[in-house]
Amino acid sequence: MKTNVGTIDKVVRVLIAVVAVILFFTGITEGALGISLMVVGGILALTSIISFCPIYALLGINSCPVKR
Repeated sequence: MKTNVGTIDKVVRVLIAVVAVILFFTGITEGALGISLMVVGGILALTSIISFCPIYALLGINSCPVKR
């Protein structure tokens, strides 16, 4: 599994995940929307931790810098 998520992309994903968690636990989002945001936030956090995004792989996107 090759990494395809760069540093800036990782930071953005983690920030979105943190915002989703904050919105859920403060009660701003509830019900299905809140649960959906938590799932999306979890997926974003996981892909930033492992530096691999399956959707990027399917679309041929790579945000990692080129290694020489």
